Amino acid sequence: MTVVILPFPAQEALASDLGVLLEPHGFDARVGRLDWRRFPDGESLVAIDEAVDGADVVVVASLRDPDAMALALRYAAATAREFGARSMGLVAPYLAYMRQDARFHPGEAITAPLFAGFLENSFDWLATVDPHLHRIPTLDAVFRMPTRCVAAAPAVAEWIRTTVPDAVLIGPDGESEQWVADIAKRAALPYQILSKRRRGDRDVIVSLPDPGLLRDRTPVIVDDIISTGQTIVEALRHLIAAGLRPATCVTIHAVFAAGAYENLLAAGAGRIVSTDTIPHPSNAIGLAPLLAQAAAELLRGAPGKPAQPASEGRSPVI
Repeated sequence: MTVVILPFPAQEALASDLGVLLEPHGFDARVGRLDWRRFPDGESLVAIDEAVDGADVVVVASLRDPDAMALALRYAAATAREFGARSMGLVAPYLAYMRQDARFHPGEAITAPLFAGFLENSFDWLATVDPHLHRIPTLDAVFRMPTRCVAAAPAVAEWIRTTVPDAVLIGPDGESEQWVADIAKRAALPYQILSKRRRGDRDVIVSLPDPGLLRDRTPVIVDDIISTGQTIVEALRHLIAAGLRPATCVTIHAVFAAGAYENLLAAGAGRIVSTDTIPHPSNAIGLAPLLAQAAAELLRGAPGKPAQPASEGRSPVI
């Protein structure tokens, strides 16, 4: 089976790893070209590798900035089908818009199913890493196309176990306990969960467990996603005030909105580490092997759709 991987510019390194890792699964994989140019007026120009006729095409795009990328994704997928792609898959290590799964105020859009439907208009399957779900039990509840959710816990646990062997894991809130406990169990390390009270988007009060339980250990604050980072900033301040060692902060998705990374360093983080779901200088935990496994499973079941022939004088439907 011929696979052509089309990475958005920031995902070229991950795409190269995926191409190598798919070969042992029996796929003839290569990385093709996907250029994305944004004009000053905000419009996008997408150009792809034309040699995709009969191939299963995999677009690699981490949706850190989904509003800017959404139309570019649609254009890339439609153009690949125009040039004869047999099927279209999406590897989105970070998947946006899954948190808004209910209408909290009158008139609000429930974006999780809407964004899922938007992606399904272009792709036949989706592989992602630890989507930020609340009341949605699994992605199957909002997606009709096949999906695979890669769990980063094994890779995160291995990194902590080998790099910070004297760690005590700290979950930022009660919501994190289930997966922080899983990572702690895998790493054979103790953990504690903080409680927090949010008074606004950037105003969070954190209650730490007994600091005495953290003596002689390195605190490792673990969160699935760091966006504004305010909860972790407050935790760092309390740890420092308690005279504890500088904490290591580990996150799966390094969103780091509006100076969050710099704020964590200024608050006293000893080290900040993330997986490579979103390209960032803090990336230290690679997930390409896990994503390659998920993509291989989905490619084997790729349904294949009729290609949209190149049109004369009109644009293909997208």
